[in-house]
Amino acid sequence: MRVKGGPQGHLRHKKVLKYTKGQRGSRHLLFKRANEAMLKSMWYATRDRRVRKRDLRRLWIARINAAARLNGISYSRLVAAMRVANITINRKMLADLAVRDPQSFAAIVAQAQK
Repeated sequence: MRVKGGPQGHLRHKKVLKYTKGQRGSRHLLFKRANEAMLKSMWYATRDRRVRKRDLRRLWIARINAAARLNGISYSRLVAAMRVANITINRKMLADLAVRDPQSFAAIVAQAQK
């Protein structure tokens, strides 16, 4: 005699189908396809939480580079000069300064170049 899923199996299927609500085609209708879609989407979500951090860092570096070049210095030279001048400000804050307060950013560049 075999044991079937019964109510627990039905609830598990409902949980998966609820998770994939809004997907196209059989991905939100059939349990097997929905389960595949759910596993894949969870894998993407896990991976992309790490990728988001990389993407933001690239954005910050691009913004810092653009602002630095307006002040007559490249990004790599600015970061090296800041390290020598012992100015410890992270890229997120530096990029925010570059966008919101160009005068403060220019002052940091001038201080680093001394």
